[in-house]
Amino acid sequence: MLSIAERHKYILERLSKNGFIKVAEIAKDMNVTPVTIRKDLKNLEEKKLLYRTHGSASPVNPITSDINLNIKEKIKIDEKKRIAKAACKLIEENDSIIIASGSTVHTFAEVLKPVGHLTVVTSSLKTSILLNNLNDVDVIQLGGIVRKNSFSVIGDFADKILDVLTCSKLFIGVDGIDLEYGITNSNIEEAILNKKMMDASLRTIILTDSTKFGRRGFGKICDLDQVDVIITDAGISEAMAATIEESGIELIIV
Repeated sequence: MLSIAERHKYILERLSKNGFIKVAEIAKDMNVTPVTIRKDLKNLEEKKLLYRTHGSASPVNPITSDINLNIKEKIKIDEKKRIAKAACKLIEENDSIIIASGSTVHTFAEVLKPVGHLTVVTSSLKTSILLNNLNDVDVIQLGGIVRKNSFSVIGDFADKILDVLTCSKLFIGVDGIDLEYGITNSNIEEAILNKKMMDASLRTIILTDSTKFGRRGFGKICDLDQVDVIITDAGISEAMAATIEESGIELIIV
């Protein structure tokens, strides 16, 4: 039987490699009870070496906070540019799309090149102003209450416009992707609007850097199986990538 130190070493190595671990799987691997592993995780959390969640553990705090867009735009800049360029390849001729708010999807808007004519529906004021300068793009700005942190709109006015629209694709940024809990945003009202955007779109495409995997925001948008495509950077763990692909989601790694 492995010693406590050996179990802890194994747990931290698996966590570092995969980005997450599940109590049941680790217990089976080491031939101990789930109770023993939960005690190990509690001990490691007290040493600030991991964060426990229900039935699993993460190397970082799984709960995200509502960060101002100006700060987000300065994080993972190169990764966001690669993700944005990959997303552009999904635009079709004379397309109609929805672009949600957030730093990664705004980077997508910055490099967006329409094929023929493009109609864009967006909640982001910054994206509307940016794309309004392109001759081959028509912009539909959703109305509502302006969120200062994201410089985007939320509320019933935005929801009602989406009730009468259908677009081919939604390009959305998120604050958390949890394999069990699903897709989340740090603001509940924005999460509700994101779900309405999904309902108005034929495909949902998530643009996110790899730090968002294994994390949860305050507001749930949808379950993981409601997403069609995820575009992310190479920082995603092999285990996480395999699980996502096994769920039937197209995963594009840049």
